Amino acid sequence: MIELKNITKKFYRGTPAEITALDSVSLTVPDGEMLAIVGTSGSGKSTLLNIIGCLDIPDSGEYMLDGEPITGLKQNRLAELRSQKLGFVLQEFGLMLDRSIFHNLTYPLIFNGSVSTKDYREKIAKALEAVGLSSRVNSKCSQLSGGQKQRVAIARALINEPSILLADEPTGALDSKTSAEIMELFKSLNEQGRTVIIVTHDMSIARQCGRVIEISDGRIIR
Repeated sequence: MIELKNITKKFYRGTPAEITALDSVSLTVPDGEMLAIVGTSGSGKSTLLNIIGCLDIPDSGEYMLDGEPITGLKQNRLAELRSQKLGFVLQEFGLMLDRSIFHNLTYPLIFNGSVSTKDYREKIAKALEAVGLSSRVNSKCSQLSGGQKQRVAIARALINEPSILLADEPTGALDSKTSAEIMELFKSLNEQGRTVIIVTHDMSIARQCGRVIEISDGRIIR
C-alpha cells in the first residue's frame, strides 16, 4: 500500500525563486488499484509520481510504502526499492534505439544485485511474453513502431517483477488505436494483481482506470 500524508515539495528556480509543486497532498493507494492522476501541465502530477516512485523526496510530510517509512531513507535503500518494487514507463520510451530489445532489457537486471546473470534470458523472455513481443527479442529498437517501443518500455518496467507500475503519459506519443492497445495491456497487468498509477492529461485514458484524482496548483481538488 502507498500512503502519503501532507506531502509538500518546492522547487527553487529563477524568479519567482520558490515554486510549490505539491501543497500538503495526502493520498492512499491500496494494493491492486489502477489509478489515474490528471491535471494540466505544471499542476504537480509528475512531481507526485516521482515522489511515489522514490525518484524525488518531499520537503515535508510522510510517505509509507508497504509499511516502510520512505522519508529519510538513504539513497542506496531508495535505489533498492526502485529496483525491487517499482517499475517505470515513460512517455518518450527512454530506450537506447541503437541497441537490441534484449540489451535494453538487461540494464535493469544489471542494477538488481539479487538477479544472477544466468537468469537474464528467462526473465527477459517472460517480460516480452507479457507484452506480446517474444519474437522480436533481437530486433533493434530503432526498427520498432511507437507502440512496439512502448511495449518494450513496459517490458523493461516488468523485468524485475515489481508490484507497482508507474506510467508518466504512457500514451502521449501514440495514435488513438495504439493508445487503446497499450491501455488494454495496462489493464491486463492490473488484473494480474499489480498496482498501476498513470499520469495523464487525457480524460479518455483516465476514465479507463478504477479511480481518477485531479491535481491543480499542487493540490488534489477532485
